[in-house]
Amino acid sequence: MAAEVHDAIWDAMPADAVPERFAPRRAFLLDHVAPGDAVLDVGCGAGEFSAALARAGARPIAVDVAAEALRRARERVPGLDARLWRAGEPLPADDASVDVVWAGEVIEHVADVAPWLSELRRALRPRGTLLVTTPDHGRRTLLALALSRRRFDAHFDPRSDHVRFFSRRTLEDLLSDFGFDVAELRSRHATILARAVRP
Repeated sequence: MAAEVHDAIWDAMPADAVPERFAPRRAFLLDHVAPGDAVLDVGCGAGEFSAALARAGARPIAVDVAAEALRRARERVPGLDARLWRAGEPLPADDASVDVVWAGEVIEHVADVAPWLSELRRALRPRGTLLVTTPDHGRRTLLALALSRRRFDAHFDPRSDHVRFFSRRTLEDLLSDFGFDVAELRSRHATILARAVRP
């Protein structure tokens, strides 16, 4: 059932859609990736970040829950290693097989973050880097939403696909609980940018 829902969302997505806050998120990603790095692009969507990684000399491995997203990613990046991650199954990556895991604007869509983060950690090599971005739900954001009923209702619409809401503190606590060393945590353009390292 979940696979059909994800594919339906992608079937309705315009082909020319651009990821939100694409430029600053791409810059954050590329600042932490070296040529030759194997990078797991989790929630790869239509492959915009995988394309940027390939142009930078990295080796992207695109992973998504939607077959349509992977089709678009393969179309954007010919020869892309693209893998379907079905709900309830292990991440389609070997243990300690990648240098970097990129999860840009993905964690807020994950209902059960415990097995999800455990799988990302499993795929990372020792001293590998986890890069996460997610909308910032710190005090300023919450205050602004609280002051506008219309914005609050739109933001927390129950039909939205966002099921988790993080502040810098809650994201740092979560990553630490899963054994990551949080090396960088900041907000920019209402987005939390986090870099964590697997010991």
